[in-house]
Amino acid sequence: MTESLDSTREAAWRAYIEASQRLYTQLEEDLRVDSDLSFPDYHVLVLLSEAPGQRLRMGELASRLIFSPSRLTYQVSSMQRRGLVSKEPCPDDRRGSEAVLTAAGLLALREAAPHHLASVRTHLMDDLDDAEVACLTRVFDRLGERLRASRVSSTTPASR
Repeated sequence: MTESLDSTREAAWRAYIEASQRLYTQLEEDLRVDSDLSFPDYHVLVLLSEAPGQRLRMGELASRLIFSPSRLTYQVSSMQRRGLVSKEPCPDDRRGSEAVLTAAGLLALREAAPHHLASVRTHLMDDLDDAEVACLTRVFDRLGERLRASRVSSTTPASR
């Protein structure tokens, strides 16, 4: 049996879970009210807007969003119906597909971004001092690197 957490770590874990869920829910609600975009919609638009040619292979986009291929297909199809993205064959490899940001998607992102950033500031950043921001960055960068490395090692043929 796994050893339980001490009371300090258990309190930290529970505070993290509750606060992160409340934050995500609040940011999602604000996005929907201000832009009619979901949080995943917004994240897809941001990633595509930052990519060369405003396009990414579906596998790369799924990896960066931490989505399964089927979840990404559903997400992109939904956004395609609304004219925010298109799905095109890869120019170099016709077997693959790319998600491509449309003009309407870029406009939706540009209109949503100021409201979303205001929400992020209001519900998270404005309440933190510089030391707390630096601490959060260190903790989540380290956690993200470890989880990415763990995921890569668990999907390599030698680890199966």
